[in-house]
Amino acid sequence: MAALAAHHRLLSSCSVAPRTRRSRHSSTLPVSYPLPHGRSGSRAAVRVLTPASDGGAVAPAATSTPALSLEELRGGCTTWTWRGMRVNYLVRGHGPPLLLVHGFGASVLHWRRNIGVLSESHTVYAIDLLGFGASDKPAGFAYTMETWAQLILDFLDEVVKRPVVLVGNSVGSLACVIAASEDTRGAVRGLVLLNCAGGMNNKAIVDDWRIKLLLPLLWLIDFLLKQRPIASALFQRVKDRNNLKDILLSVYGNKNAVDDDLVEIIRGPADTEGALDAFVSTVTGPPGPSPIALMPRLADVPVLVLWGDRDPFTPIDGPVGRFFSKLPAELPNVTLHMLEGVGHCPHDDRPDLVHHRLLPWLHGLPEPAAEAAGGAAAA
Repeated sequence: MAALAAHHRLLSSCSVAPRTRRSRHSSTLPVSYPLPHGRSGSRAAVRVLTPASDGGAVAPAATSTPALSLEELRGGCTTWTWRGMRVNYLVRGHGPPLLLVHGFGASVLHWRRNIGVLSESHTVYAIDLLGFGASDKPAGFAYTMETWAQLILDFLDEVVKRPVVLVGNSVGSLACVIAASEDTRGAVRGLVLLNCAGGMNNKAIVDDWRIKLLLPLLWLIDFLLKQRPIASALFQRVKDRNNLKDILLSVYGNKNAVDDDLVEIIRGPADTEGALDAFVSTVTGPPGPSPIALMPRLADVPVLVLWGDRDPFTPIDGPVGRFFSKLPAELPNVTLHMLEGVGHCPHDDRPDLVHHRLLPWLHGLPEPAAEAAGGAAAA
């Protein structure tokens, strides 16, 4: 994770414009806003959601949404076999299904502050991507974004078996975008992107000459990581509890959310067999398809984009962030909300702000055609 953080920091330092000061009060961006049941309005304003946006009361600095215990989450998990490999997942609740897909180095447990709330009205599935969490980390496996996207589609087909809303963070968001773009069976009825990554790593080619100038340095880092003694020494250093906490503090806006459980969520799987190989393969592998190329293909899928404006990995004023900030004006099926003071992992950083936007959007989605037809027949 330290090497990945170095990649991102190098990228951010060369790709962002100077930040302007933001008011602590709600501000607006003119964008197209999709109304429920697919009807788009003409123009509307998307608010930058802040802790003081609703009712004038400032929310406490600490994360207010209670977290499920790690023991409870682990106890609720089971496994699914995919191509002979074990994939860890959790299912909880009743109602329309959601699938939560974590980001780099995370797992099912990273949704600790969301699963309880969302499962009150939805059937929540959360999955450990191959190579992370409690899922298998096969020796010599080449991890790619396309592989994770196919895993998601097969999981929907074999386990969920109903149209689902995909909810992803970081590279999990990108895996969801790829899966939705390749869905030919109507399995994806909605898409929620939390600070979507531009690629599996920073070798993603975007239209910014400064990033392209960094590519030789990034390739050098990749070369060094492919030297086993160097990669092993770096990985051991990163797993130090204090170093890992410092990294997490650098990517969270709400520092109170960086607790001992969060450190354990990231650190625990790093001690399992195959974790080093998964880390090296992910950081040094191909970046995969770009969301910039894929999102225009999803004009018929309702999309909610929630973006923490304190994200050092994919800043809103970087190339990928700028693309998503302009997207609602071009695609009326896309809704964007900025979350002020929030970092790269909004769902764990400020889950209350995420739920405030996510739940009404979910409830406004049209029913899947098959379920709507079934309800009409029963009536």
